[in-house]
Amino acid sequence: MQDLTITLEDKPGTFAHLGETLGKAGINIEGVCGMQVAGQGVVHLLVGDAQAARKALSAAGIQCGPDREVEVVSMVDEPGELGRHMRRIADAGVNVDLGYLATNTRVVLGSPDMDGLRRALHATS
Repeated sequence: MQDLTITLEDKPGTFAHLGETLGKAGINIEGVCGMQVAGQGVVHLLVGDAQAARKALSAAGIQCGPDREVEVVSMVDEPGELGRHMRRIADAGVNVDLGYLATNTRVVLGSPDMDGLRRALHATS
C-alpha cells in the first residue's frame, strides 16, 4: 500500500473537498491521519493507487506531496496489541517514523528501513 502526503489550507471545507474529490474519482481512503503543521493541514492518506489519487487531487487544485511505501498490519482491538508489535520492531533496532490507524483495525507503519520493519513484524517466533 502507499501513503500519500497532502497539504491543505487551514480553513473550513478543505478536508471535505479532499474527501469529495477522491470519492468522485472512485478512490477509497483506507486510512487517514491529519494534523496542523506550521499553519497548514498535513494529511496522510492510505490508498491503493497513489498515482490515481494524486492525479484526481492535483486536478482539483489540492497540493500533493510525496508518496511512500508503508506496511499495513492487522491487529486485534485489545489493550497491549500495539505495544506488542512495536516492541518487536524496537527490539530489531528499527525506527518507525510514521504510524496511524486504518480501517478494519489495521495500523499503517512507515520506516526508513522498510525491509527491517517487515522482517521484525513478520518473523516467526
